[in-house]
Amino acid sequence: MTKATIIVAPRERFSYAERSLESIYANTRPPFSLVYVDGGSPAGVRSYLDRAAKDKGFSLIRRDHYLSPNQARNLGATGVTTDYAVFIDNDVLVEPGWLEKLVACADETGAWIVSPLYCIGDPAQQLVHMVGGDARIVEEGGKRVFREQHRFSGKRLSELAGKLRRSETELAEFHCMLVRTDALRRLGPFDEGLLCSREHIDFCMLAREAGGRVFVEPEAVVSYVPAPPFAPSDIPFYLLRWSDEWGFATVRHFHRKWRLDNPDHELIESWIRRHRGVLYDRVRKAGIRLLGWRIGNRACDAVAAAVEAMVMPVALRRSGAPPGPSGLAKRDA
Repeated sequence: MTKATIIVAPRERFSYAERSLESIYANTRPPFSLVYVDGGSPAGVRSYLDRAAKDKGFSLIRRDHYLSPNQARNLGATGVTTDYAVFIDNDVLVEPGWLEKLVACADETGAWIVSPLYCIGDPAQQLVHMVGGDARIVEEGGKRVFREQHRFSGKRLSELAGKLRRSETELAEFHCMLVRTDALRRLGPFDEGLLCSREHIDFCMLAREAGGRVFVEPEAVVSYVPAPPFAPSDIPFYLLRWSDEWGFATVRHFHRKWRLDNPDHELIESWIRRHRGVLYDRVRKAGIRLLGWRIGNRACDAVAAAVEAMVMPVALRRSGAPPGPSGLAKRDA
């Protein structure tokens, strides 16, 4: 009996899609269903997905415009009839047995949400991104503030041998997240007002507030592989995904929804802009390697601003998620 439907959604680029999908089929024991959501991918990726859907028999949902992650997940979740929906990004590689172990954890604990152990980068490095975490609102000095922490981030798997057990946690991420389908229906669609961040935090807090439990199953291991490298066709979506437009809209929406008192513009400064800058750092290194360029920080900033001025209007026009809260936030109702 098929108990789980895997829903693949774009994260920040398209050029890793083939390797990620092939990893799922190579390391996942049937039966399972798979739904692939493709939003605005370039021609080569579209052709690959068309062939793969015919060869492997999965459902392919396509939109010609870019999708925010929660838009893509909501499209993929429509019509799921299995006990569990497993959301996974298109830049994730999975280890053998990952799905069975997530399902077993949910079956045995009654969890609404189950997280695997997340590694980051090349799986051979076995560098831990997170093994569960904390995500909660606390009162500090009479103000409602949000606090988050990832457990075991930056450790090597070898350092944690024998130390990890299945346990309850507060946080899972959409790199890979199993969700009980009846809980997903109860909580409603993912909030599309969260365009580029905080969507996993929001959903886990809603689940816990409604009485659901979140578990981490460290026997299930996946690795998400962030950029670089980039294909040229990745650049518009990447810049949109980590744009100030989407970032500030997300922060405003999250804080209004959860009635927080502390502004979280640090998220924009310390994460979104820094992550967006990975692209320009790659360009600078390529220029040095290939052409002998020596570009200072000020000149690089000027180049980045020029590129964004050209690319962002196009990317925003190709987006199905306008810059502003447009989601289905139950707290705002």
